[in-house]
This record gives sequence, structure tokens and C-alpha cells, in this order.
Amino acid sequence: MKAPVIDLQAIRLAARKLEAGALVAFPTETVYGLGADAENPAAVASIYAAKGRPSNHPVIVHVAPEADIAYWVESVPPQAQALIAAFWPGPLTLILPRAAHIPDQVSGGQSSVGLRCPSHPVAQALLREFKGGKGGIAGPSANKFGHVSPTTAQHVRDEFDTEGDSPIACILDGGQSEVGIESTIIDLSRIASHGPVLLRPGHISAAQIGAVLGVAVQAADAAAPRASGTLESHYAPRTPVLLVASAQLAGTLQQMHQAGQSLALISYSALTTGMPSLAAQFPMAAEAQAYAHDLYAALRNMDHAAADLIVVETPPSSQAWQGVNDRLRRAAHDSSAVLAGFKK
Repeated sequence: MKAPVIDLQAIRLAARKLEAGALVAFPTETVYGLGADAENPAAVASIYAAKGRPSNHPVIVHVAPEADIAYWVESVPPQAQALIAAFWPGPLTLILPRAAHIPDQVSGGQSSVGLRCPSHPVAQALLREFKGGKGGIAGPSANKFGHVSPTTAQHVRDEFDTEGDSPIACILDGGQSEVGIESTIIDLSRIASHGPVLLRPGHISAAQIGAVLGVAVQAADAAAPRASGTLESHYAPRTPVLLVASAQLAGTLQQMHQAGQSLALISYSALTTGMPSLAAQFPMAAEAQAYAHDLYAALRNMDHAAADLIVVETPPSSQAWQGVNDRLRRAAHDSSAVLAGFKK
């Protein structure tokens, strides 16, 4: 990936906007974030308002590589220190007990806080400039709540500038996000009683985390903290999304086409037979990381195809695809119900 050009003047302007309480969109290696001063409750509230996000749905605080993590939390357990050493800067968010002086707006009223140090050079330059590197930027994805996350600056403009009245003071352009899906989220706030708990899969796998910690990562339980991007319906385009297994794909497409459905297809197989005419098609890589890189761009592209349905060939179920499958499952939350209705 070509290194993005860092416009220092734009970085300084964005940092001053954040310090004044405004919203700034900025690139990370996962997706673009909608940033505000994490210690300014009014600024964080403006994130929720701009996104239409429920106020009890926490946001992640981004910090510079040199940041003092202990400022944000009650304590930094050795497990957190080990994961920071192994994976930061990078696409890993740690949930830890929130320090008393940190406003609860960033945690949706919970006693924990999510922290991440991004690896994107533009994000790091912004974090180092903002409050002299000592601040934190609350930064959920820069899109309306529940919609497809943005992986380019243009995606952010498309999401918020449709009528020329954007709530965002400025957008930093850092090219297309390299990873393409949101960070892995690990809960360490209950480490003594529950061990490490996976709240959201991502580019860094549970197996990689378990290898560093020397213990298996547990699945989320009913009492786990709420975390970004974990609602059943999320990451969804406006056009309904249907997940269809590879073996049934050609037949299902033909059936839907004969029923008068206009279809857009996202697939990774080289399908050549049994294919009806399509409104649009987005061919994907058959390798998990490359697929993740293009996933949100594909969903956004197919959402503009004026199709009745976006049909997605279900990816493999191996560990490498866990993050991709998590996003697609949430994007196609009502997929089975739509298919069941179609087959009637």
C-alpha cells in the first residue's frame, strides 16, 4: 500500500478544530473515524447526534503511540500490556475499567472504556498534534448509525454531505483504509473472573490473542460490556442483503431473476454457468484479508446499482474469515426471513 501524504497544515487545522469541540473525520487502517475530543462531553454528544447513534452505545477512544494508557483506566493489567506490546499500533481495541475522571459519554454510561492506538500515519499525526499528544479522540466509524462503514474520504462525504450541510468541520484524506473492517475488540475489564473475552472479531484473530496471553479467548457472555458494532443488525446498506451458499448460488439467482427480482452480486468464485443477467457484479478476492479490504466498498458500490437485492456468496467459515463473516451476518440480519418469504 502506498504511504499517504501527510499534510501537516491540514493536520494542525484538524487538531485545532477538535480542541475547539468540533467533529473531524480521519482515516485509520480499519475504517474512517468520526472524531471528537474524548474528554469533552458536549463534543462526544455531537458524535451521537450526527450519527443518530443511541447514547448507550459506546465509542472507542483513539490514543497516540506514546500515550499514557494509565491516564484513561483504573489500572493496566499485565494482559493488556502484553497485547499492547504485540499488536499496537494496530487494529485491536482493549476494554478496560474506566478511570473516574474520564467522562462516561464515551462508554455509553458503562464503567469501562475502549482504547485503541491506530497504525495509520495520518491518524497518528493527528493524535500527536491534538493536545500535544496527550488527548484522546473518540472515534466511531464516520457513517450514520448501522450503515456501511466508510473506507475512503469520499465515502464520508457521501454519507454526510448529501445536502451540503455536514456536521463535520473537516475530513482528512488518507487514502483507502488498508484493513477495511473495524478493529477486534477484547474485553479485559473482567479479566480476573472471566479472562479475555472477544466482543467483536476483526483482523487480529482470537487465536493470535490467545497465543500472546497463553489462555483461550472466551466468547461474549450476557454480562459482557456493550461494544461498538455488536448489534444484530449493523454495517448494512440500504438495499437488502442476502447471504447464499456457493453451492446454491447459481440456482437461487436464477429463481430470483425469474421472479422478477433485479439482483446485484458480490462473489469470490469464478462462476460462469447458470448466471442470470445482473444489475451489477462485484468480484471479490478468495483470500480473507484482501476480501475484507474491499468489503465495504463492494457493499456501497452495489447499493448504488438500483437492484432489489444484493446477493452475497457466503465466504468460507474458517477462522481467517471470522471478521468478514461477522460483518456480513449483521449486514444481512434478516437474510433468512427474506429468503423464506421468497421461497413461499
